[in-house]
Amino acid sequence: MVTNSPGRSDIRVYNGDRQGPMYSLIVPIYNEEDNIPVLYDRLKTVMDQLGSTELVLINDGSGDRSLEMIRALHEQDKRVCYLSFARNFGHQVAVTAGLNFARGQAVIILDADLQDPPELVPQLVERWREGYSVVYAQRVKRRQESWFKRLTAYGFYRLLQRLADVKIPADTGDFCLMDRQVVDLLNAMPERNRYIRGLRAWVGFPQTGVKFERDPRHAGEVKYTFRKSLRLAINSLVSFSIVPLRLATYLGLLAALLAMAMMVLVLYWRLFQTNSPLDGFATVVIANLFFGAVQLICIGILGEYIGRIYDEVKGRPLYTLAEVAGFEQLP
Repeated sequence: MVTNSPGRSDIRVYNGDRQGPMYSLIVPIYNEEDNIPVLYDRLKTVMDQLGSTELVLINDGSGDRSLEMIRALHEQDKRVCYLSFARNFGHQVAVTAGLNFARGQAVIILDADLQDPPELVPQLVERWREGYSVVYAQRVKRRQESWFKRLTAYGFYRLLQRLADVKIPADTGDFCLMDRQVVDLLNAMPERNRYIRGLRAWVGFPQTGVKFERDPRHAGEVKYTFRKSLRLAINSLVSFSIVPLRLATYLGLLAALLAMAMMVLVLYWRLFQTNSPLDGFATVVIANLFFGAVQLICIGILGEYIGRIYDEVKGRPLYTLAEVAGFEQLP
């Protein structure tokens, strides 16, 4: 049973003939042994406050004691369910797996590093009960992050808003609440290169934000390095905009115009300024380097899109599971 009415206090989810929990908390885990104890303590307080709640932990191929600690939490608290990947598949795939298995009417996604404060979850739930299908947490301040990180993040979100085919809210991550109807739509999407915060904007439905100040990472190393962040940024642009393809066309047109102008200049120098210092080997080399660079940029842009087509047509599963536990237990 899934409804979209503003009054949601009595809504329940049914799996076959069994009644499921009202809320699902999804937390991807990758080498977070230093954070798991504090994370669980803070989430437990929230779960006790909310009532019927399951906690879905996704072990994304951790190489530390994370899986062992997750197993212990499951034995201690039957509200804790978990998935364990056969290897590391990445954050967005881990979130996707959590969405596939979550049974709640309202599904909340958080990170394990406690930069997404669990104490904000009741505010997300409150806005959901007002009738919003998606309630995203919107950062107004990033505590203890470098100026480079803040600057690049600010620029990326504004660039994405200008280029994307849908309006993706700025300064938002995966920390959000989604109604069961939205989750079912996301689970039905077959695409592999997933950008969750873009997909939840694409599906539509009433959406709103809750502002918060993002805390520094509680412990451990940062998982989203510059390289991974850049990869995610490129994936988001390619997934939700064809502007890069148009840019390749514009670069080609610009190169053609410059080539025509260069041709006219070379003819002028040859006919009227035979001793011109600009007419010679250096000019030819510079022109070749410029046009070669334009061609390579355009080929690279095409390659990004073709690579995603290749990835989609292979039809491999998004992830492989080595261990699943807790989903037969219903709170």
